[in-house]
Amino acid sequence: MPDTSSSASFDRTHFFSAGVTDTDKELADAIAKELDRQQHEIELIASENIVSKAVLDAQGSVLTNKYAEGYPGKRYYGGCQFVDLAENLAIERATKLFNCTYANVQPNSGSQANQAVFQALIKPGDTILGMSLDAGGHLTHGAKPNQSGKWFNAVQYGVREDTHLIDFDEVRSLAREHQPKLIIAGGSAYPRQIDFAKFREIADEVGAWFLVDMAHFAGLVAGGAHPNPLDYCHVATTTTHKTLRGPRGGMVLTNDETISKKVNSAVFPGIQGGPLMHVIAAKAVAFGEALTDDFRAYAAQVVKNARAMSDAAKASGLDLVSDGTDTHVALIDLRPKKVTGKDAEAALGRAYITCNKNGVPFDPEKPAITSGIRVGSPAGTTRGFGEAEFRQIGEWIGEIVDAVASGDSAAAEARIAEDVKALTARFPIYHTLG
Repeated sequence: MPDTSSSASFDRTHFFSAGVTDTDKELADAIAKELDRQQHEIELIASENIVSKAVLDAQGSVLTNKYAEGYPGKRYYGGCQFVDLAENLAIERATKLFNCTYANVQPNSGSQANQAVFQALIKPGDTILGMSLDAGGHLTHGAKPNQSGKWFNAVQYGVREDTHLIDFDEVRSLAREHQPKLIIAGGSAYPRQIDFAKFREIADEVGAWFLVDMAHFAGLVAGGAHPNPLDYCHVATTTTHKTLRGPRGGMVLTNDETISKKVNSAVFPGIQGGPLMHVIAAKAVAFGEALTDDFRAYAAQVVKNARAMSDAAKASGLDLVSDGTDTHVALIDLRPKKVTGKDAEAALGRAYITCNKNGVPFDPEKPAITSGIRVGSPAGTTRGFGEAEFRQIGEWIGEIVDAVASGDSAAAEARIAEDVKALTARFPIYHTLG
């Protein structure tokens, strides 16, 4: 037999015990800097949140080592009996959370969850009807640069110019004219609750499937702070982060057994191979957290905080798309101050407030410039901010935008950055990390 005793170049004890700070200083430095950013800056990006230490633990667990193609009890690999337990927990908790019968927790993202529904229910060349990106929709709802806009005949509906609410007259007219096979509701920058019943009525009229992409507001649904689209739609998709406060990933939910079987086949083997079992375990943890009374209180506070922040921004002279919010997100129109979203995002970032530039309905600016910013309350609510803190944040947004409009925002940025650091110090996160 060959002599393998001289493998001194590989220290197994070190391999199985050393952390990233011991083995990769460059990456450890990047992680430490990101932790510091999250600890000391205010996160207003509506699609982001701060997960629990338990979610971090599950996602960083030994389940990352396991390949598990297939579904619980029907895997193509041996040794899956324990990851089956994790996936079954995630499925059971998801169906309980959303009061539905079937859940596929394997999609790696919300986009792949949508792609799975497309593969399950329609075929390339079919017509789909979704909200346009510039009205607050999502790329995967038929935007031209996306696969959904390339593989399907994508027809887009928008919002009314006077209210910025979904134009249901247009939705019905387009549905009758184009006879879509699938109608999609949901968006990434639509701050109001959606009339799911009206969408289902239109879908039934033209014989279309009705999909709700609830990626942004799923946590509000789970927490009882938003209507449940599964009371109306054939199938729903979501991410598992955002307001649901879990790991980055996706999920498909339905009450229809036939759709469930088609979705399962679409996810695997249709568009994915082995699922990310460590992420599914982290999903199970987050779903368990979302089943608690504490999470219900959190979801209600998310909405209150978003309203407090947006009302304060409006009081500073800024406009709000749809004149407010029913959810976790607000879209602030900067045109009254003649400031672009690009400039506001940069200035707020220098003041330790993170948001994203965002187009507003009928925006005259280019997508890389925009006339608005999108702000959200999920992450700040997780760290403990209440309405008073979010009112202050809304006032800071107004001050920064005014300073940008004046032509010199450096002093305001520096002053507010110090105020932000003082505020975040009162609401620390991840005490045991770093």
